[in-house]
Amino acid sequence: MTDTPDIPDGPFTTEDAKGRGITRHTLRRMVREGVVRRVTAGVYAAAALEDTVELRARALALVLAPHQVVCDRTAAWLYGIDLFTSGDLDVLPEIETCAWRGNGPCRRKEVDGRTRDLHNIDVTTIEGVQVTTPLRTALDLACLLERRDALAALDAFRRREGLTLAQLLVGSQRYRRRRGVVQQRELIPLSDPRAESTRESWTRLAIHDEGLPTPELQVWVEVGGVPTYRLDVAYRRRRIAVEYDGWEAHESTPEQREATRARRKWLRDHGWTVIVVRNGDFTGPALERWLGELKDALASSYSNRRRLERGSRC
Repeated sequence: MTDTPDIPDGPFTTEDAKGRGITRHTLRRMVREGVVRRVTAGVYAAAALEDTVELRARALALVLAPHQVVCDRTAAWLYGIDLFTSGDLDVLPEIETCAWRGNGPCRRKEVDGRTRDLHNIDVTTIEGVQVTTPLRTALDLACLLERRDALAALDAFRRREGLTLAQLLVGSQRYRRRRGVVQQRELIPLSDPRAESTRESWTRLAIHDEGLPTPELQVWVEVGGVPTYRLDVAYRRRRIAVEYDGWEAHESTPEQREATRARRKWLRDHGWTVIVVRNGDFTGPALERWLGELKDALASSYSNRRRLERGSRC
């Protein structure tokens, strides 16, 4: 392999390369030799750089028209909120963009380009990439995503970006007659910044859809007067905990598995009912199982109301 010129630390255009003395002929040679790869038409990056959503978004920002901005799940990713499916990330999803109404969407093959009714207040910049603001992104995703993921998006943006219920409610007024607005307006009042994961949001929504009482989130249980165990979803007075058994938080190491086992044993030994929800428990019989357990736990074993025969006057 022949000597190669200095390569930029991030994505660069053919014009950037020219400014560093890299001719088109040399650039083509560098691609052939595996030193550089093409990210999108007219934009390159060092082959050693990991191919990520962030890298692709930064690369596209170099060639997107001024009226085209990154939006939706890609924008959420840049804010640190992962709303892609595992299958999406296996092959890296298209970068989601939208153009101001009246302008053409991006047609590049690596891009899912749309048009949208943007205003100046809807757009900001993250490390040189034009993106929709947290508020605009959250409201768009509440319309576009499947229902449980839409609630997870609202929860996550409220937690990470400090969006308030009032901001979401006011912002939703602009979405009149837009596809998905009915879902958006239903979910906004259900959103809660205390939810700490997507599956916690799914769990809470399943409880809501079953018509069960609204639980508390992130409830601390004291041991000897010291807050010791924090419960994801709980009914404090009834001593019922509903916990999503996520692999990273509960199962990734032997120490975590033992700590989770000991924690749940302590809770049960001290009168708590602990209902465990796992990854596959959000549809079909598995969903019915844990919701049935929750219903049974919530059913009061004692009432101070007298039982009278049907039709009796009181």
